[in-house]
Order: sequence, then C-alpha cells, then structure tokens
Amino acid sequence: MGKTTGFIEHQRELPTRRPVTQRVNDWFEIYQDFPEDKLRNQGARCMDCGVPFCHTGCPVNNIIPDWNDLVYRGRWKEAVRQLHATNNFPEFTGRICPAPCEAACVLGINQPPVTIKQIEKSIIERGFEEGWIRPERPRHRTGKKVAVVGSGPAGLAAAQQLCRTGHAVTVYEKADRIGGLLRYGIPQFKLEKHIIDRRLEQMEAEGVQFVTDAHVGKNVPVEDLQRDFDAIVLAGGSEQPRDLKVPGRELRGIHFAMEFLPQQNRRCMGDVLEPESDILATGKRVVIIGGGDTGADCLGTCHRQMARSVQQFEIMPKPPDERSPQTPWPLWPTQLRTEAAHEEGGIRDWSIATSAFTGDAEGNVKQLHAVRVGPPPKFDPIPGTEFAVETDLVLIAMGFLGPVRNGMIEQLGVTLDPRGNVATDEGSMTSVPGIFAAGDMRRGQSLVVWAISEGRKTAAAVDRYLAELGNRETLPSSLASRPTAVA
Repeated sequence: MGKTTGFIEHQRELPTRRPVTQRVNDWFEIYQDFPEDKLRNQGARCMDCGVPFCHTGCPVNNIIPDWNDLVYRGRWKEAVRQLHATNNFPEFTGRICPAPCEAACVLGINQPPVTIKQIEKSIIERGFEEGWIRPERPRHRTGKKVAVVGSGPAGLAAAQQLCRTGHAVTVYEKADRIGGLLRYGIPQFKLEKHIIDRRLEQMEAEGVQFVTDAHVGKNVPVEDLQRDFDAIVLAGGSEQPRDLKVPGRELRGIHFAMEFLPQQNRRCMGDVLEPESDILATGKRVVIIGGGDTGADCLGTCHRQMARSVQQFEIMPKPPDERSPQTPWPLWPTQLRTEAAHEEGGIRDWSIATSAFTGDAEGNVKQLHAVRVGPPPKFDPIPGTEFAVETDLVLIAMGFLGPVRNGMIEQLGVTLDPRGNVATDEGSMTSVPGIFAAGDMRRGQSLVVWAISEGRKTAAAVDRYLAELGNRETLPSSLASRPTAVA
C-alpha cells in the first residue's frame, strides 16, 4: 500500500475550480492544476484493501490500488503502464466519469474515499507531457478487415484493440468529425476537444482508418460493409431521445438537448452555423427538463451563453444530502450531487411534471405549464400545485430510448431486445453472424466508462470470431489486457 498511515494523516482533497465569474466567460476546463505533492498524498490514502471493491465498482476493472501506490512513490511511468492495462482512454474517464470506483472505495465506509478519478487524470496527463505515450503498431497483420460503425468511446476502444492485434480497422462516422458523443455531446468546459485529437493521432499512427460524413444505411450502403469486411462492430450509441408528448410540443423554441449541445461545440471549433437553425440561450428565459448529466451540461452551456435566467426541473423527488440507506456501500449511492454548473447559478426543482406549453401568435413558446407530483413510480399529480413559468427556450434532457432503428439496424436485420437495443449473445454477436454490437447501442444509455469496457470486450470477441473464421490462433497477448505502449 502507499503509506500505512496515509488515510489517517491526509484528508481527501481535490483541485479547486476556477472562480465562477471567470469560468462562465470562457469554454475552457474548469479545474486548476493540482500540485504533485498533493497528488502523492492522495495516493498515500489508498489502503490496498484485501478485497479492493474499487475494482468491482469500475466497469473497466482498473487496477486502482497499484497505480495509487506508484503515484505515491513517484513512479509515474509505471503508473501509466498500469493505468493503460485496462483503459484505452483514461484522459476521458478521468474528466467525465462519475467515478463509481470512488463510491465503492472501502475507505468510503466511514471516511471520504480516495480521490481515484483525479489521480487517474493526473497519471495520463503526465504520460502525454513526458512523451511516454506512443503508437503501438501490431507485430504483424492478420489479413482480416473489420468495420466499426460509430466513433464514440465504444467504437474507438474496439477499433484500437482490434488494430493492435493486427486486423485492418476502418471506423465510419456519420458526423463531419471523429469522436461521437465525446466530440459533440460533452461540452468543451468538461472535455476540451484537443484531448480527443491527440488520441486520434495515436490511433491513426497505429493504422486505424477513419471515414467521416459516412452514414451507414444512408450514403454508405450496408451491403458494401457486409461485402468488404470480415466483421462489423455496431457502436452507434443510444441516440433516440425520450420526447415529451404534451400539448404545445410543436411550438418553436422547444428542442432536445442533443440539438442544442452539439451546436455550441461546433462554435467552439470555429464552425459558422446557419442563423435560421441557430439555437442560443443568450438573453432568454430557459427551462431545462431533466436533472441528469445532460441537463447539467445544458445548464453550464446556458450560463456561458449568458441566458437571462435558467430553471431546471426534474420529475424525480429530491435526493437526500447523504447516501440513501437504500443504496448502502459499495453500491452507487442515491444522493444529491451538485455539479460545477449548479454552482454557477440557476434554479433546480424536483417532483415536477410538465403538462403543456403555450405560445404567442407567431408559434413561439412562451409558457411552460407544470404540476408537482408524488413519488415514483406513479408520479400522481398533486391537486392545487399547478403553476406556469415564462420561457423563451425549453431544452428536453430526459434521457434516451435506445438506438435509432430506421436505416442501418433495419437494413441489417439484427434482432432487438425488449428495450429496443441491439440484442447480442454473451460474445457480443448479434443475430446476424459476423455482426457485433457494443456500447449504448447494445446496453442502452450508460456511462463513457461502460462504453470503453464494452468496446474492449467486443474487440476480444471479434478477434476470437476471426481466429475461428480464418483458422488462425489468437495472438499470445490477451486483448482484454493489452496496454498502450510507453516509451
């Protein structure tokens, strides 16, 4: 373990956030630098438990106590190796993962848990700064070709793993840039996009080919992929938004979160949008429907666009301030979480259901009508609690219902599960031989860290399938634990 008495001597500490008055005026990441001596102290708090529950809390099964100890001892290069042994993209998870590993930390039973997420981010940034992270090219090529549809975290993880084992991998992305959810779904102030670009440069150097503006099932026929590739990985995400079907939904000024957020990311990358399709919160009274991560992303974006006011409504009751008894350690706790965006302003309210919208003579939304509701699962309206709020812009951030069915999925003829996701066997293969699914397209809306885990496991399944197909043996090194090369 890092230090026998570390968890007694040192308290949990995190880097400070930049002042609200400063950060709402730019699109840069919000955290300030964290000194190395403080990081080593945080690594020292890890107890190297006999049963490290942080492993089971982490979907990619990061070997957390090991790299905590290495950071404490200042052995950063070894820490980079250990971190990459289970996670292709710790620079993403170290920024945007909600850290289920910390919720499962044994120290968290009666003390604040180890700052695992911050240590993870610091390790990978040190690796890039020192030039230790280099392309890992395969020792030989297998002659097999794999198409990966979708360039979000699941697709990228699968592509990198498959390329490193010797297969020729081509990633198809329907958007104009690679990155999927990472590129267009997560705001710049949470994940600056040069972080994605430096990893894509590594993958291109390793041999992964990227094709943009390639919408499989539309301008790229599925027959072409089935003809030209030995296996296909579907990693297109869960893009079907949950709609709010109430009177007035057709009014102008009511948009899905994923219509709003990508536009701002485009502006940050220098794109010029058509004025008639521009969605901006500047000077407007905004209501966000949905209290999850996507709602918080909308909230932070509205602050930076200088909205006149912002309110965020959630149909679920307000969570308790501390861990709920219904979700004891090491489960992911039900409790109130205050994101950076909530610190920046706006009003949050719970147990509210939207009943209707009304607008002006030109068809623009002007009022949101709502009612307070009882607990789940019925959410019965409470008589006499009806109210209305003035609004110029409504953002619906109520989650997603699975992949878009029409187009590629219908044309491939793969079977769906009862939830509408692509059904697979235990090896991630769909009902059509040679076609696999990974990430949100397979498991439904989830976390980036789950997507990376799915991509890695699916890559291993594809490799086994191609080995049987081509009557060759799998490479000696395990795909599931193949690390990034470190100079």
